[in-house]
Amino acid sequence: MNSPKKTSRKTLLILLLAFLLPVIAAKLVLSLHLYQGGATNQGELLPPEFSYQSLAMANPHPESWQILYLLPTQCDRPCQDRLYILQQSHIALGKDQDRVTTIVLLQNDSDAKALEGFHFETASSTPELSQLLNEQQLVVVDPLGALVMRYQQVADKEQQIMQGKAMVNDLRKLLKLSRVG
Repeated sequence: MNSPKKTSRKTLLILLLAFLLPVIAAKLVLSLHLYQGGATNQGELLPPEFSYQSLAMANPHPESWQILYLLPTQCDRPCQDRLYILQQSHIALGKDQDRVTTIVLLQNDSDAKALEGFHFETASSTPELSQLLNEQQLVVVDPLGALVMRYQQVADKEQQIMQGKAMVNDLRKLLKLSRVG
């Protein structure tokens, strides 16, 4: 028979392992970066300090969600694809289309001829906002004028299509949770 001393040590060891093993396993998973965070957004969240007000620009469409795109000086094939994906993404919003406005920002030297055949609202960009959007990103803006999420420029049309789908998914989540706009 087991002595009471051996049984109590065995019980204590099992009890310690039951509590320590999950902590050690969690530490390993986190330190080896095996855990993917709970974020479901596919765009890059912007810091809260970015807003129309902080970028010295008046809100071109207040009380509405917005998708911004800065039209470059030379609108080449990827830029044309981006405009097309932007238009299709807005259509894909379905019943929520009226809650989102797509705005193409123009600078003095923007290639405005590229907008022929598209039906986007346009607005003049301030230098501060142009500097933020200088790499043909798409930016989602909330109804209060805060820049919320950014989608970086991607190379080919397939990646742009996937990015458009990701943006629509993110917008649907934002619109579902939003009580404004």
